[in-house]
Amino acid sequence: MIKEEGRFRYIETGGSGTPIVLLHGLLGALSNFEGIISHFSPTHNLVVPILRLFEISLRSLSVTKLVEYVDEFIQFKGFSKVHVLGNSLGGHIAQLYTLKNAEKVESMTLTGSSGLFESAMGTTFPKRGNYEYMKHKAESVFYDPAIATKELVDDVYATVNDLKKAMCVVAIAKSAVRHNLEDKLAEIKCPTLLIWGIQDSVTPVWVGEKFHELIPNSELVKVDRCGHAPMMERPDLFNIALESFIRRVEDGTFIENRKAVTVLD
Repeated sequence: MIKEEGRFRYIETGGSGTPIVLLHGLLGALSNFEGIISHFSPTHNLVVPILRLFEISLRSLSVTKLVEYVDEFIQFKGFSKVHVLGNSLGGHIAQLYTLKNAEKVESMTLTGSSGLFESAMGTTFPKRGNYEYMKHKAESVFYDPAIATKELVDDVYATVNDLKKAMCVVAIAKSAVRHNLEDKLAEIKCPTLLIWGIQDSVTPVWVGEKFHELIPNSELVKVDRCGHAPMMERPDLFNIALESFIRRVEDGTFIENRKAVTVLD
């Protein structure tokens, strides 16, 4: 159930343990995280703030504005420590939040994240009124096009055919390109897990490898037969990798600067 408190809308499982804050992408939905929520809710408090992508005025809409929103939300919830996990744009927000609030972030997980490079809708106005085009774009996000269900395609189509929402999509995409973090990533010292689909066409696997090179305490997990959203397409493998990582972070056995690379299939 979606909770509403003040200016915040969010999902919270209410489990024990350090909260895991899940940050969705530009055209992502809460359902993207169903696999993570069902797997980790017995041991952790899973929290998904609904980003105000289409509620902030176009004049001030930017990636940094969304980071401010997440920062205010975590303060509102009173969390002193969090694990942050972001997919696509959500990963970009996770990086900027971590750079700003290093003392609060116990770990960071990025999957198909922007921040270095992405090739999705680009920074031009998306084609409106063309359902087949949007269906193809949605399917191309995944290795298995069947993951792009009719419900998912309908949601994306409705978004880009709403003039204001379509303008917001372009504004945020342009802001993401402007906020390239290559020169900042070495400042992120917390344990970091990178889970990347080998067939990701939006943020190709070399992007994950570059994150791995630039973030000191990072581990890279490559998932075969998988596109831009591993937590949706290969949820079992994703959860195995994430569970191992979080357990080692929390029990103090995470090895810094190990630079491990794993391939899962």
